[in-house]
Amino acid sequence: MNNKLAFALLVILTTSLMGSSFAVGKIGMSYISPLLLIGMRFTLAGILMGAIVLILKRPHPKKLKDWLRILLIGAFQTTGVMGAIFLSLRTITAGESAILTFMNPLLVVVFGTLALGIQYRPVQWSGVLLGFIGVFVTMGGQLQAEVGTLLGFSSAVFWAVATLLIKQWGQRFDIWVLTAYQMLFGGILLLVGSLLLENTQLVINPASIFIVLWLAIPASIVQFAVWFFLLQNGNPGKVSAFLFLAPFFGIISGWLLLGEEIGFTLLAGGTMIFAGIFLVNWPDKRMAEAIPKEGI
Repeated sequence: MNNKLAFALLVILTTSLMGSSFAVGKIGMSYISPLLLIGMRFTLAGILMGAIVLILKRPHPKKLKDWLRILLIGAFQTTGVMGAIFLSLRTITAGESAILTFMNPLLVVVFGTLALGIQYRPVQWSGVLLGFIGVFVTMGGQLQAEVGTLLGFSSAVFWAVATLLIKQWGQRFDIWVLTAYQMLFGGILLLVGSLLLENTQLVINPASIFIVLWLAIPASIVQFAVWFFLLQNGNPGKVSAFLFLAPFFGIISGWLLLGEEIGFTLLAGGTMIFAGIFLVNWPDKRMAEAIPKEGI
């Protein structure tokens, strides 16, 4: 993009929507049980975005195997990631959950090396090391030994796995079609999980309706659309480096909307994690990373 101001505003828009959804989601859990809330969010977002890609006649998969691949991506990216996030919010703050969740770029480096043999650069490994030190610092002061901590970390694990699946299979799909249907499939799985695993709570009032619509449209469809627009119209490495802003907005929105305290260790550890994410996503001018071909 040539207009640097427009680029900056769009980066702030998409990362603020990513980050603020933690605090908004925690407010929504006052009215709707966690899995039901997030299931409604992504089922609605998937239906709306699915209708858009159908109207625009974007190319859809023709093979059952490809639809199953999208289902698996949705199971990790939407069901796993978002289910773990919203369950974590029952016992830890929105800022803490955001920090743990957005560790995923660090885990992508670890899992990508171990599972796929991807070659990463020393600067990226330094980012991983710095990020994990940041997690240790943060947990030492702010995060208690609660199940929410494990769930927050699990969301990052699910996201990292989903990222690697998309690296392997993403070229098979139109990115908008993949996004729409992985949200839809993941949302449906969350609704099933809500039916089977939780005592369903559903309070319908203007506040709960607004929260569901906000999470489904601005915080899902708009956020994805802007993020993909930036990736397609800018340098993907440089764009991805700004992902560190999302947990920052998670902390700020938790403070503004929920009155969550921002302690020194949270700030110090969070800063290390943000710096680690930035280093992991530092663009490689040589484009030297080689991703193995998928063998499935």
